[in-house]
Amino acid sequence: MDPITEINPDEEQFTAMAAEDRVQSHEGDLAMTVEDYEAGDIQVLKGLEGVRKRPGMYIGRTDSDGLHHCVFEVVDNSVDEAMAGACNNIWVTMHTDGSVSVRDDGRGIPVAVHPTEGVTTLELVMTQLHAGGKFEGKGYKVSGGLHGVGVSVVNALSIKLTADVWRDGGHHQMSFSRGLVEGPMVSSPDPGQEHSGTQVRFYPDPVIFETTTFVYEVLMQRLRELAFLNKGLAIELTQEGGKHNRFLYEGGIREFVQHLNQNKHAIYPDPFYVSRVAESVERGAVSVEIAVQHNESFQEQLYSFANNINTAEGGMHVTGFKTALTRVMNLFARERKLLKDNEPNFTGDDVREGLTAIISIKLPEPQFENQTKKKLTTTEARQITESIFDEFFKEFLDENPTVAKAIVEKAISASRAREAARKARETVRRKGALDSASLPGKLADCSNKDPKESELYIVEGDSAGGSAKQGRDRHFQAILPLKGKILNVEKARVDKMFGHSEIRALIAALGTGIGEDFNIEKLRYHRIIIMTDADVDGAHIRTLLLTFFYRQMPQLFDGGHIYIAQPPLFKLTRGKKIQYAYSDAERDQVIAEMGDNVGIQRYKGLGEMDAEQLWTTTMDPSVRIMRHAHIQDAIEADGMFTVLMGDEVPPRREFIINYARHVKNLDI
Repeated sequence: MDPITEINPDEEQFTAMAAEDRVQSHEGDLAMTVEDYEAGDIQVLKGLEGVRKRPGMYIGRTDSDGLHHCVFEVVDNSVDEAMAGACNNIWVTMHTDGSVSVRDDGRGIPVAVHPTEGVTTLELVMTQLHAGGKFEGKGYKVSGGLHGVGVSVVNALSIKLTADVWRDGGHHQMSFSRGLVEGPMVSSPDPGQEHSGTQVRFYPDPVIFETTTFVYEVLMQRLRELAFLNKGLAIELTQEGGKHNRFLYEGGIREFVQHLNQNKHAIYPDPFYVSRVAESVERGAVSVEIAVQHNESFQEQLYSFANNINTAEGGMHVTGFKTALTRVMNLFARERKLLKDNEPNFTGDDVREGLTAIISIKLPEPQFENQTKKKLTTTEARQITESIFDEFFKEFLDENPTVAKAIVEKAISASRAREAARKARETVRRKGALDSASLPGKLADCSNKDPKESELYIVEGDSAGGSAKQGRDRHFQAILPLKGKILNVEKARVDKMFGHSEIRALIAALGTGIGEDFNIEKLRYHRIIIMTDADVDGAHIRTLLLTFFYRQMPQLFDGGHIYIAQPPLFKLTRGKKIQYAYSDAERDQVIAEMGDNVGIQRYKGLGEMDAEQLWTTTMDPSVRIMRHAHIQDAIEADGMFTVLMGDEVPPRREFIINYARHVKNLDI
């Protein structure tokens, strides 16, 4: 699966849906007076009814992301068993009937009647929110699924779910539908049982989900990540009648770092790795694992996890790591006279240029900034991580002087480049080249000054730019034609970018600034639309622009501001009737509908269209087709940009060979 996924939205579908949902949820309250508010007005949602009524509260969205999230909720329970030392294998199977099953060789969910609830524990876990063994540290000291809602939510959102448990010499099975019990638990003796475990198989409800089709690559990426984070845990993914992968990494996150650096030039062969358990007064045992390796690129890859949860926004463990890394590097460089007396200390950016690092912390009852769990706020995590990394990284540098020198020289180079970038930025700033108050002359701006209603078309070439300027709606559509191919920023530092006129024009047009000056609040257009020719050069220019945005302005992806225009590939004419087709299949369908003697024109460039045609086919919001680019998996996206735009030729050649057969409508 391409890590930059593409959806087809002229409208902000999910935002609109969420807004509509909010309005609907409050309509009754707004219409109700104080006198109307009686006991009968209080609605009680029993069991899992609330989950089905508001699924977004539990799985985020009901699109493909939410669908796959259900699999991960079930898998997380099995991984928690592994973290408790009770599970060695997890098997995930995509069945041909559209269901997914997750099986493990853990202890098996308890099946005895619960002492206070009067039903089997299996039924309780499957049908009640906040029912699980992850509270007060009784069932699990460390877990990712902290709120005990995972498998019950999946049950609520499935037309059918079956749970099989093997434990205590017996096989126990129970079936559910949309969160409700279909029948009592059925138990049978299994005297030959050698292993305990649990299997959950569910069929997602098409009433709830926009799609019920699972994508193998999406599951594979997360399962591989979980295997890296839990060394020694084997995870198998099988597509019935199709693909199969088994992930087992005895090296854990060390191998994770090597995987991330596989298409980069590492400046030392083996990652630094430390794994320690520290005692916290508040939480007891806290496990910290860190793996680090520098490479020759200019990008930083730092990924952090807390109890296997990807803390994309960092948190206390990341702060502790960064603080220790910068301090140790400066102390070492000063002690060894690698930094001159008149040279300033390294900054954090200096020591992290070309850094690939994984930080994994596992602790009881972690605290997160909000329900999304993207930022760890547990204060002890900072001190523990900082102390462990400080001690062992200093020892690593002392014992590996050649490696240490290479790391310091990398930081010195980054420091000098940073100073060069600062001077270059000041130079162009004095000239006003990056100032949105001094917009580039080639920009045809729109009259609307509200960024939320404005969009910028980045167009390949002056010819297409001219047509776009004439055909656009001047009220909300701005046009910026770019000449030639912009700099490949995958291979260049920031100071080189400031010397590139087309990049300076783009930065000025957007208004956000770049680097330390970047401010998303100053973005002048909330839709940035890349519009290039449907040929090899157009695809290359599009990729260069996506690389620039991803490496230098990733917040544009985070905010959902990047789009790709889809101009038609064919103009079909019969008499005075004209129709456009955007694919080979659509072309054939239109020809069949129009009959014989159809004139076919294959567009090779936007410049072949006049202003009216460009507006009618590609720029008119009522009919245009656009792809919305957002980052689904940052780790895979980073790897993809490295393969496509990095220094290593063999991985790029292999990628082209593997995927060339999937490319359509590309003139070579």
